Amino acid sequence: MLGDIIIIGGGASGLAAAVSAKLAVPSADVIVCERLDRVGKKILSTGNGRCNLSNRSISPENYHGSVDAAAFIGAAPPAEDFFADMGVLVTSDEAGRIYPHSNAASTVLNALRMKLSSLGVREECGFEVRGIENVKGGYTVVSADGRRLSARRIIAAAGGCAAPSAGTDGSLMRLFRDRGYSTAKVFPAVAPLRVDPGDVKGLKGIRAKCRITAYSGEKKLRSEAGEIQFTENSLSGICVFNMAYLFGQYGPALTISADLAPDMGSRELTSYLRGIAGQRSGEKLEELLTGMFQKNLAVYLVKRAFRRPLTDNISALGKDSSEVLTGLIKDCRFSITGAAPWQSAQSTLGGISASEITPQLASKRDKGIYFCGEILDTAGDCGGYNLQWAWSSGYIAGKNCALSLKG
Repeated sequence: MLGDIIIIGGGASGLAAAVSAKLAVPSADVIVCERLDRVGKKILSTGNGRCNLSNRSISPENYHGSVDAAAFIGAAPPAEDFFADMGVLVTSDEAGRIYPHSNAASTVLNALRMKLSSLGVREECGFEVRGIENVKGGYTVVSADGRRLSARRIIAAAGGCAAPSAGTDGSLMRLFRDRGYSTAKVFPAVAPLRVDPGDVKGLKGIRAKCRITAYSGEKKLRSEAGEIQFTENSLSGICVFNMAYLFGQYGPALTISADLAPDMGSRELTSYLRGIAGQRSGEKLEELLTGMFQKNLAVYLVKRAFRRPLTDNISALGKDSSEVLTGLIKDCRFSITGAAPWQSAQSTLGGISASEITPQLASKRDKGIYFCGEILDTAGDCGGYNLQWAWSSGYIAGKNCALSLKG
């Protein structure tokens, strides 16, 4: 016997789709199939456990990929309104990032699960979908252990490849690719960027305010202010995360430039460095930038700029040394060798292409199949944009899927 709607994936978009479907057609039979033993695990890790569920400033520039996420978001209720109906109070910080008033992601997940329960949505956990079969009047989904569920409609909400420990490994995306769907190549998005360990030797654990700019050759791609963080083999920090999608587009041609003195112009910085060099002419090179940067970063910059022993006196530097050091501080370049592994990524760029879906997020290829969330080819910046896409796309897919049952 066919049910009404099977939602594959119990993450943010899948749960939003279930709520929306039941609100649109309360009589619809809705089942959420989740591969883990509980729905919503990835929600609990968002925003460092605080659940950065949206942002007050949403624009097309915050999204990347073939799917016009901002347009779909504009057609759905804001996250603030969506969760207000579930009794969730929200607040925002100075950057416009929206969080639950409790500052706990569990508040959001508990509200969603309580709403699903009140609406009569069934959760089928431990159900890892390995196949979708066409049957008369609908589809049958087959689990890894051989269980079968059938329904008139399917909503694919199983996410991308990021954070596989939270249940998303890209398997559903591959399943649709095998069904003939056009998919964009997937890459980690909102993730650290890898560099040659030798290029950041001595910088592990250092944080510095800066403005970073992404380049392909000398073509400027994007610039953003923030705090850069260094590990033994990567660049991290929100401003870096927001550049990660570019590696998927430009590969090893991508470089990141860090302006480590963003509040000083080049002339002002050169003048400062000349003054310091004069005052400390009898000191060792390792003390040249003491007072401007953390010790390890100061030493790193001097070594990289001059390639000479740190035990040399500052007075041994040439007359153009201040200009050379200024150039490095204002444009400290790193060649990008790759993005961090999937387990360190927060989102996926790539997936089901925009050419495969309608404005209702329905499949053009298979009648009765809808898509939402990270499985589609779009990725947002860090700051609540990816969760807003999940809520909005889930809302649209769920509503339209349920209404199609009446057709």
